[in-house]
Amino acid sequence: MAGATNYGLSKQTTSTCGKKANLYSLATITVLCSLSYLLGVWQNGGGATFSGIFVDSKSSVSCIQQSQPSSSSSTKTSTPKSSSSSNNVLDFTTHHGTDYNDTESTSFDSGTKVFPACDIKYSEYTPCEDAHRSLKFDRDRLMYRERHCPEKSELLKCRIPAPPGYKTPFKWPMSRDLAWYANVPHKHLTVEKAVQNWIRFEGDKFRFPGGGTMFPKGADAYIENIGKLINLKDGSIRTAIDTGCGVASWGAYLLSRDILTMSVAPRDTHEAQVQFALERGVPALIGVLASKRLPYPSRSFDMAHCSRCLIPWAQYDGSNLIEVDRILRPGGYWILSGPPINWRKYWRGWERTQEDLNAEQISIENVAKSLCWTKFIEKGDLVIWQKPINHLNCKPQKPSFCPAQDPDKAWYTKLETCLTPLPEVSSKEEVAGGEVAKWPERLTAVPPRITMGTVKGVTAETFQKDMRLWDRRVSYYKMVNNQLGQPGRYRNLLDMNAYLGGFAAALIKDPLWVMNVVPVEAKVNTLGVIYERGLIGTYQNWCEAMSTYPRTYDLIHADSVFTLYRNRCEMEDILLEMDRILRPEGSVIFRDDVDVVVKIKKIIDGLNWDSQIVDHEDGPHQREKLLFAVKNYWAAPADSAQNLSSNS
Repeated sequence: MAGATNYGLSKQTTSTCGKKANLYSLATITVLCSLSYLLGVWQNGGGATFSGIFVDSKSSVSCIQQSQPSSSSSTKTSTPKSSSSSNNVLDFTTHHGTDYNDTESTSFDSGTKVFPACDIKYSEYTPCEDAHRSLKFDRDRLMYRERHCPEKSELLKCRIPAPPGYKTPFKWPMSRDLAWYANVPHKHLTVEKAVQNWIRFEGDKFRFPGGGTMFPKGADAYIENIGKLINLKDGSIRTAIDTGCGVASWGAYLLSRDILTMSVAPRDTHEAQVQFALERGVPALIGVLASKRLPYPSRSFDMAHCSRCLIPWAQYDGSNLIEVDRILRPGGYWILSGPPINWRKYWRGWERTQEDLNAEQISIENVAKSLCWTKFIEKGDLVIWQKPINHLNCKPQKPSFCPAQDPDKAWYTKLETCLTPLPEVSSKEEVAGGEVAKWPERLTAVPPRITMGTVKGVTAETFQKDMRLWDRRVSYYKMVNNQLGQPGRYRNLLDMNAYLGGFAAALIKDPLWVMNVVPVEAKVNTLGVIYERGLIGTYQNWCEAMSTYPRTYDLIHADSVFTLYRNRCEMEDILLEMDRILRPEGSVIFRDDVDVVVKIKKIIDGLNWDSQIVDHEDGPHQREKLLFAVKNYWAAPADSAQNLSSNS
């Protein structure tokens, strides 16, 4: 009994001492946390606090991680008046707001720089393709239509207005056929292309019947004719490029066949054709084949297309067709319709002589032959050439093979008049650079550039790990912004720093498309990998404007962009460009170091965006934070409509 009693007393004493030790430890931790926070405030002038997964950048940091809300609770409340409020969460839904009055009071923190609205004349401003600036450059080879960006002193420090009455675009797939007139208020094409069925004006909207100059029966019927000549259904053709795309009906109708098309056309002086394409929810960029390479890596596209695009293919030593060869995958197809094809039928309507048109076709045939292409078929209005799968038996004389160069370098890179050599092979049956899997397996199969070790520091294991990472991250994004998982809420997406395309791949089952950007300043050029996955993208220097119209994208993803561009250019200039290309009520997801995120938030408060800092998906103790933002709806007042039409 005594032994038992002594044991009980000893246990009780030990328990009491343990409780005291725990209290002392908790007190010590609390003091250390407080001291750590005070030191942080002293060093940085601010901190962050966590309320669920949302963070207020002006409050203290909690040392205890709070429980995370369910996805159903993350978007219930309406958009807060002040984006610094920690008691509200963001509203990502669209509301079709009324015209914005820029004189109305808005709650901004003291010290926040407020960016005013630009004049209505800038409603369709594309800084690097400005029509007035372009007139200073050589008109030969259309060089004046290439990128010519403003100097730093010329940069606008204001917010580009939406036109009066701007409305959220129709949801996909309805948007393929309809667009609001108020969003792109131009009727010229409805007259100029009336007989060609490009576009019709109906009341307050445009209708796109799917017609084109060379496909009056519609793009669908035209594509069916192509499908009778080459296989468009077995997944071997996934990426395509349409040069001189018009309103991009060819690309729009290929989407139902799981073929993703980059539609490219110059910025028109009379009408915004690329803008119509983007309003329809079709991938497109402003671009022109002139004196510079197109901003895509070598071996990007499975199919290239030109339907009366009026590009002088045989002129300038065939450099335009040589550029198509560079970006075309081994075994890929080039499709040409319109002048000079089938000239015997159309020469009178084209107002050209038979001799002239025949000579042009012969010249194109000769350039294609010099590139070792095979004329696959000529039937009716179509001619299709095929690029060889390797250069083992290709012995070109003129053009000759290019000397050692980087075939993927394509940012302000001069066009070559030499043939870009394909990677070496050991047999005539081997596909140069490696054969890509058919779609949809292509998306998740390790890309050939990685298996062959040509992307520095990226292995098959890296690739597979990146896929898992982005599946998890996108799931988290959808929990915070449940509109991201709602079909039709977002259609045009932009990933500003895409790396291997993991963000886009994780969204592949949703009815949307992602423009994957690999910054030219990135440590590793991974855009070729993105194309080998069956995705599309472009190069971009984010110290310059993007070659696209205002209000292009519904959602922008910016992963470590501002860390990459630290000390390269002003943060506010990149954010103003994001504001230009983001639709009213569009969303942005920033990922970056907490100090960078806090700076971003202060600037976008001055852009009249609502925003909230959010915990990292791995919890609040990660330095990397997320910032979710929504651009508030605003448009130019109705009385400025007359000024807009006079400036068009």
